[in-house]
Amino acid sequence: MKCTHCQLEFDETVMITEENNPDVYFCCNGCQGVYHLLKDDGLDSFYDKMGNSTIAPPVETDDNVENFDLESFKQRYIKITPDGFSKVDLVIEGIHCAACVWLNEKVLDSTDGILEANINFTNNKAKIIWDENTIKLSEIIEKIRSIGYNAYPYEQSVEDVKASSAQRDYFLRMAVAVFGSMNVMMIGVAKYAGYFSGIKPENLHLVHMAEFLFATIVLFYSGWIFFRGAYYGLKNKIVNMDLLVSGGATITYIYSLTVLFGAKGHSYFDSVAMIITFVLVGKYLEVLGKKSAVDAMDKIKSQVPLEATIVEDGVKRVVSLDEIVVGNIIEVKNGEKASVDGKSIVKESIYDESSLSGESLPVEKQEGDMIYSGTINSGMVMRYKATKNYANSTLSTMVNLLEDSLASKPKIEETTNELSKYFSMVIILLAIATYIGWYLYSGDLENALIITIAVIVIACPCALALATPIASLIGISWATERGLLFKEAKFIETFAKATTVVVDKTGTITNGNLTVKKQSKELNAQDVALLYAMVDSSTHPVSRSIKKYLEKEYTSIKIVELENIEQLGGRGLKAEYNGETLLGGNAKLLDEHYIELDYKSEYTLYHFIIGTRVVVSFELEDSVKKDSKEMINYFQKIGVEVIMATGDHAKVAKRVADEVGIKTVYSSISPKEKAELLISLKELGKTVVMVGDGINDALALSKADVAIAMGSGADVALAMSDVVVLNDSLKGIKESFIISRRTYTFIKQNLLLSLIYNIITIPLAMAGFVIPLVAALSMSLSSLLVVGNSMRIKKEEL
Repeated sequence: MKCTHCQLEFDETVMITEENNPDVYFCCNGCQGVYHLLKDDGLDSFYDKMGNSTIAPPVETDDNVENFDLESFKQRYIKITPDGFSKVDLVIEGIHCAACVWLNEKVLDSTDGILEANINFTNNKAKIIWDENTIKLSEIIEKIRSIGYNAYPYEQSVEDVKASSAQRDYFLRMAVAVFGSMNVMMIGVAKYAGYFSGIKPENLHLVHMAEFLFATIVLFYSGWIFFRGAYYGLKNKIVNMDLLVSGGATITYIYSLTVLFGAKGHSYFDSVAMIITFVLVGKYLEVLGKKSAVDAMDKIKSQVPLEATIVEDGVKRVVSLDEIVVGNIIEVKNGEKASVDGKSIVKESIYDESSLSGESLPVEKQEGDMIYSGTINSGMVMRYKATKNYANSTLSTMVNLLEDSLASKPKIEETTNELSKYFSMVIILLAIATYIGWYLYSGDLENALIITIAVIVIACPCALALATPIASLIGISWATERGLLFKEAKFIETFAKATTVVVDKTGTITNGNLTVKKQSKELNAQDVALLYAMVDSSTHPVSRSIKKYLEKEYTSIKIVELENIEQLGGRGLKAEYNGETLLGGNAKLLDEHYIELDYKSEYTLYHFIIGTRVVVSFELEDSVKKDSKEMINYFQKIGVEVIMATGDHAKVAKRVADEVGIKTVYSSISPKEKAELLISLKELGKTVVMVGDGINDALALSKADVAIAMGSGADVALAMSDVVVLNDSLKGIKESFIISRRTYTFIKQNLLLSLIYNIITIPLAMAGFVIPLVAALSMSLSSLLVVGNSMRIKKEEL
């Protein structure tokens, strides 16, 4: 008797029945509970979608779901979205088909507090976003368990183990296929020799039997992955490559069986074995190609230290990365890696940052300079103060961004995948037409069947499906090696089509390390204290420079607390102290508050006001980055327009623009006006790239087709960006464009290769010039051609 829920068969005597519902039988209380839960929630159509499949009955687990609500779990696995909601990646255990995915998504989507639930059928990875104020993660886990599945946090290391296991399984199946095919071919020598020299019927039958044994093992063991893929494809109403391969091989196998058991004609067991073997070898080489493409991620992960030494009250102790909190003092010896981001508390140190930036030269660090996780201490023992925990540090962020970008798809890939579905259906129709045409033409059933099989096998859409993802993987990996992080693969395609680049001035074209050239008047101790408190509350390069200047010029600065500090985008800061209003910023800020001041300069100006009194004005000079001119010349040379948009006044903007060769400049514009500029450019049909690094750039970055942030920029700018340049060099923007354009070019080349292959080979196969053996070989070679072509992406020097 079959269980109504899991569809597994049990003896009728052990089944649980219900008096008021005699048509249902359950093998356990778990299945009974899940059945009624789905019934009550209106999700019983799950059983229709499941068809004749079986599933494992619900398993009781001793895991305490409250562990999912622990603070340590949240810090390690849960991220907060820009909207303030919680996000986690889980692996759902027990999923075996599309119906399972449908059921889990339906149940989660209908649960109050869950905003998004997406499950990837290929790896059972679920991305769940929920409102912590409405539902806890432990309650979500209980919901998943209540319908017969289990969930645990997604950890890349765990997935690596599973991937390695899958790769070993692939290799074993391929090895069996190669062994079986070699034996079939050796036996085939005797068969084909017999056609010319003569062979007794009983001996020919023995040859056919030997071929049958080896071909059966190859088809049903090594070829199982194709049958499985075809089954799941058909369950989802998709005609895929697996159906073409398994279908072609199975038809050949069945025909050969009829010959084995007495029908006239020739057996093609050798073709069965070789079709599976050639395609399997091709698929395995694709796996190896993909592995070499994602080695960049493994390289980044290898930079993560397993533990760190923290110093508390003069006592050192070794802790795991998850135990490090903001404010910990961390000691790093020569050759050791920094575990989290922080600021140096020693006068001098030297760090190798090549793992992040791609630059081989060591970087000298002064007291107060940033130390980044994963970088190597190349000098003496040093200490630094943690400013971020591990989950939010640079290296962890890089790994997460790279994982997300490898999981995403460019638009061209989505279009290609959609086309490949229809392509497979067209091939099935062409194969049917070929069979009917050849049978009517020649009246030879065997010949028509063999030609039809060749059409099915040769027209496999593997090359078409591989054209985009393999090139994207290699492009993203190459960019990562150069310290360039694409948050999603689709931005490679968009960046490659860019027509306009809009750049901020301070911190982007210039170094952002402004130096005070002139101070308009001397300050008393109280004014210094208030000004210091004002600039200390901002991360803008101007504020940072004045803070550094004050620390150098004034030995003892009194610490005061300001109230109601407000960031005024593109103008400065506003705060209060003892009932008085404090202002710090540019001329626009003065104009807004009707404060008159006639102070002209070709340098950047910063004014400090208490009430309506202008206390002091500073002139600051910023040097242009050494590779700014090179980047701008490159874009202008290839026909990409470069525009500077800055909040600084016209004289400063013009001086910098003239120095680097920018012809179009928008000065004294607010963040809102920057955003409006980008919107107007997009309305003109331009593909706009925005490069910025500050809080005031965040709004404009959000309006760009591709937003690029410099690695040293404000966190909000990094959050709004699509590409992050870790090495802070404008050369990185040029390199990211070259990589994007080259990758996109190779994607188009791959698609063209696939198209040419199909245009040439399908008519040849339909015309009867290709046997199934050659069809399988050429189909595998077409896939390898696409992989090999993609490998050439990295051949060009940047």
